Amino acid sequence: MARINLRPWREELRAEKQKQFVVLLLSAAIISSGLAFLWKNNVDSRIAYQQSRNAYIQTAASKLDEQIKEIESLKRKRNELLARMKVIQDLQGKRPVIVRVFDELVRTVPDGLYFSDLKKVGDRLDLVGMAESNSRISSLMRQFEDSDWFTNPNLSNVSTADARRAGYSQFNLSVSQQTPGIEGEEKQ
Repeated sequence: MARINLRPWREELRAEKQKQFVVLLLSAAIISSGLAFLWKNNVDSRIAYQQSRNAYIQTAASKLDEQIKEIESLKRKRNELLARMKVIQDLQGKRPVIVRVFDELVRTVPDGLYFSDLKKVGDRLDLVGMAESNSRISSLMRQFEDSDWFTNPNLSNVSTADARRAGYSQFNLSVSQQTPGIEGEEKQ
């Protein structure tokens, strides 16, 4: 006789497939959670690495800022020192000039005339003096005009002197000082 299988094989097959599906679903969930965990750890480690790089860059930038401030301070000090050196060099270079100016003043003063006050303001000399006559004052102005060391004489006041110096005229004269070039040095 024919054998009839009365076992519920379809339900068993369906139950077996459902077990396989659940096992596959659980294994996929475990694998995906493992991959998600690995991905999260990878992202966290990259973030930590980037944060450490950012911190290093910030510390290096702060060190560079300090060095820049120090360099600016050194540049400022250098410029101050250079300015001081220039002033000293100018003073050293102009030291013989004042001697030459006084020498030229003595050479330009005609007889019968003397200075009672001398002031230097910048490149201008303000002279106050006494002269026996007005012609001596005009002679002084001509000699200033002919001098290599002086230019632009300007007579501002001529008056008669007090009773003690009868016959003298008091004058106020200003003259500009100039430093002659090489030609002026060769003349003398």
